Amino acid sequence: MKLRDLADGTFGKQGDRPDDATGDIEISGLTADSRKVTPGMLFVALAGTKADGAAFIDDAVSRGASAVVASHAHSTSVPVLVSDTPRRFLALAAARFYGAQPQTMVAVTGTAGKTSVASFTRQIWAQHGLAAAQIGTTGVISPSRNDYGSLTTPDPIALHKLLSELAEEGVTHAAMEASSHGLDQSRLDGVKLAAAGFTNLGRDHMDYHPTVEAYMAAKMRLFDTLLPKGSPAVIFADDPWSTEAIRVATAAGHDIRTVGRHGEFLALKRVEHFRHKQVAEVHAEGEIFEVHIPLAGDFQVANALVAAGLAISTGVPVGAALKALEKLVGASGRLELVGHTKTGALAYVDYAHKPDALENVLASVRPFTTGRVIVVFGCGGDRDRGKRPIMGEIACRLADVAIVTDDNPRSEVPAEIRAAIMKAAPGALEIGDRAQAIRQAVAMLAAGDTLIVAGKGHEEGQTVGDVTLPFSDHAELRKALEGMEI
Repeated sequence: MKLRDLADGTFGKQGDRPDDATGDIEISGLTADSRKVTPGMLFVALAGTKADGAAFIDDAVSRGASAVVASHAHSTSVPVLVSDTPRRFLALAAARFYGAQPQTMVAVTGTAGKTSVASFTRQIWAQHGLAAAQIGTTGVISPSRNDYGSLTTPDPIALHKLLSELAEEGVTHAAMEASSHGLDQSRLDGVKLAAAGFTNLGRDHMDYHPTVEAYMAAKMRLFDTLLPKGSPAVIFADDPWSTEAIRVATAAGHDIRTVGRHGEFLALKRVEHFRHKQVAEVHAEGEIFEVHIPLAGDFQVANALVAAGLAISTGVPVGAALKALEKLVGASGRLELVGHTKTGALAYVDYAHKPDALENVLASVRPFTTGRVIVVFGCGGDRDRGKRPIMGEIACRLADVAIVTDDNPRSEVPAEIRAAIMKAAPGALEIGDRAQAIRQAVAMLAAGDTLIVAGKGHEEGQTVGDVTLPFSDHAELRKALEGMEI
């Protein structure tokens, strides 16, 4: 592809535009990593938190880069185009370079529930006979692939390459998660969205965003910048931040479709909670629908309604979308029932690694727990330190037994992380070894109890220092349950 076609319309008013000779340069690929440059590629220098990509321009050129895009001029042997927003340039250029993407794309943002909403939306589409995919924290799922992943929102080059592959596969509908990092770093720019959703907002990523308000503003970029004007904006109406989401989406000129107890598009009238399912009455299009959702947790009802709203907004009839909720399969590691003891105590794995998520999951299992709620949890190292005592307080307030353990300590001293949690968790048990903590929790289970192993969910590793060691909450929990002598 010629550079002029790749760069068309993506430079700011102050930016340099390619002249005729420069515009004729053939570009063989894109990268923001100088180590990945091969002859003929365009290198985009991005400023990061640890290093400025401009420092690697000469390295990129020495490896064969045909041209460079940067935020300021640089003297080198190949053309350097100056862009006011290199990250946005990279995303739009990647979209042009790879071309195709599924014809119907939706994105969902929020602190919790993104993975479940993306998964549920894909499942509703699939039940309606559509070739559907999901992209997010747990990886990529489509009719022909199930690839484990680690990033909620992939970098734009990987994302648009993936979207092109999905389109080539025949996928027509795809749902993706939109993280605050991904939105703030313009990773979704270039994705052609048909609708977007909002779940909720809680404390998260305070090591990246200076304030909760800044965190919300990053989330809202999905509505005020990326979603085309007039498109459906499906917003969960029962969160403290729902009003702000509605305000932003309204100001951007979108078709507001609220769901939940305060919703108008899909109004939740009543919910009955059972151990393995919930029965909801939903008012839509002048009718009352009784929906049996085969998942535990009030928050899963909220996620299901946002997903149904997105599916309906992209062509699935209301009745068909709500009927499809009765066959939902929970996303990996999202209040996922791993097993039970011989006396019937239930053991779940959940990804809750932030305060609101931990509070929601503990509150959700209480209605069907006749005995004790037991939780095993920790906090990650090199991340928001302020949430540690908050999560300790939540665990001790909502669980009958709390066990504080390690969860990806990274470069920090694990005992110091646990100590910060324990300060607000009087009476909690401290067991640093996560496998041992899980075994201890399982050994404590009695009839009527519910165990939540929280924090890692679908993850398959434990990061200590700069090494990620194999570790699965699912595997350790199954092993502990199988070893019980009851």
